[in-house]
Amino acid sequence: MSIKNSVFIATSLDGYIADKNGGIDWLHSIPNPDNDDMGYVEFNKEIDALVMGRTTFETVLGFDVDWPYNKPVFVLSNTLKEIPEALKNKAFLVKGKLAEILVEIHEKGFNRLYVDGGTTIRNFLKEDLIDEMVITTIPVLLGGGSSLFAELPNELKFELIGTKTYLNQITQNHYKRKK
Repeated sequence: MSIKNSVFIATSLDGYIADKNGGIDWLHSIPNPDNDDMGYVEFNKEIDALVMGRTTFETVLGFDVDWPYNKPVFVLSNTLKEIPEALKNKAFLVKGKLAEILVEIHEKGFNRLYVDGGTTIRNFLKEDLIDEMVITTIPVLLGGGSSLFAELPNELKFELIGTKTYLNQITQNHYKRKK
């Protein structure tokens, strides 16, 4: 089984994944009457587990919905002490260096990972650990907030392997790491 770390995320036109207040309501600024999942269900079939940071984990916990993931979720945190009781066996706390964490996750048999959360994605990119990115662009300028990308130690080349349009407004680009 090949090892693959994937990103599936939405950004504003100006590259933000959350607004200045950490909000994500703008993600729903384009009416979606048929609740098109924009490829998420198909993407989800291709992954074994998720890796997210504490902030993303706490954001998801704050949503007024049942736990939305049907795959194991590994939560990266050096400060979180434990996973809420209701999520034991669904979410797992991991800490340490990314390379070591990945070995630990792979040893458990999870090789195709969905990497989620701004800081986590940026940290994976810093260590050149992202193999593919599906970036959905919502046509709104937020003018600030949490940026998807940050400074990197080295240039990383990706190639475009597909583009889709949803709701006549939203573009989704699928990139593969070029090595």
